[in-house]
Amino acid sequence: MDQGVVSFIREMPKVELHVHLEGTVGPETLQLLAERNRIDLPPALTRAADRPRRFGSFDSFVRVFTATAACLRSLEDFRSLVVGLGRDMGRENIRYAEVTWTPQLHAHLGFGANDILAALNAGRQEVLERWGAEIRWIPDLVRSYPGPALRVQAWACSAEARDGGVVALGLGGPESDAPLDAEIVEAFARAAAAGLPANPHAGEGGGPQSVWATLKALRPRRIGHGVRSIEDEALVRHLADEEIVLEVCPTSNVALSVYPSYEEHPLIVLLSAGCRVTVNSDDPALFGSSLTGEYLRAVDACGLTLDQLQDAVLTAVRATYLSGQAKASMEAGFISAFSDLRVRHGLAPSSTAALSGSTERPA
Repeated sequence: MDQGVVSFIREMPKVELHVHLEGTVGPETLQLLAERNRIDLPPALTRAADRPRRFGSFDSFVRVFTATAACLRSLEDFRSLVVGLGRDMGRENIRYAEVTWTPQLHAHLGFGANDILAALNAGRQEVLERWGAEIRWIPDLVRSYPGPALRVQAWACSAEARDGGVVALGLGGPESDAPLDAEIVEAFARAAAAGLPANPHAGEGGGPQSVWATLKALRPRRIGHGVRSIEDEALVRHLADEEIVLEVCPTSNVALSVYPSYEEHPLIVLLSAGCRVTVNSDDPALFGSSLTGEYLRAVDACGLTLDQLQDAVLTAVRATYLSGQAKASMEAGFISAFSDLRVRHGLAPSSTAALSGSTERPA
């Protein structure tokens, strides 16, 4: 890849829509947590993750994910984790992120959700002051454990949560061919009535039928992953026509064997079909990647042009849960930065099409 393109991608302002807080625990932070909480870590969790890592199955990934999350024992741990995330955001010029975290994973600690949120927000404020990066929160439910769904939803819709940066209700966990549990559906219906958007995963482990079912039951404007929609032409057309935004995570999909390689990943096919596509890191510390790495692979291996990558970044800006005015301001700043960086690195100007788009319709 041309060095000017590489430098441009490393320095360009970025937005992350799909990243799990518990999946950002890098070796440095993990070691700090382990020492603080007197936890003996297995070697698999302590080695530096400096290249893409593969898992044998989704279940094996979940085991590593939950073992990492188990290192969070105190409210200070949550604050430290957010500061670590912010440090990485500063290094990568990530200006804004909507970060998913799973309250159910931490219920056993005995803290209230507002206590954890306060700790997260102490870290969030430090991140803003030190690196100028902004963070918002997407607490998620777990498909396979619907019992706490209504309780988590009620908290997420509360004034304390909304004032504390909660912008949507997520849904993670293993997909299956079974319909969504009634409590999950009810939780999202109540959230929608309270004005909290749905932001579910679908079309990763499950195929097009999972995406169709999720769209019908939850009516989201954004889908986490959604890549297996490519197996159904009608679904792809529907996603494009309805402007449903896909939060695509190439390294995650390759690491979990959803696709065998970046070259065979459908990112470029979805984009070419008119889908609203964004590029994200999912669980960067566990997969041995970063958002910058995802951008580089999107161009070098998945086939995106630099204009298409810029457009994906602007799609992410427009798809955030920020106010229309905040989106417009961020978009204008990004476009200006892209132009300046192209001049600095001797790259051709962007095409008009790559920088066009409306911020009128919320994602």
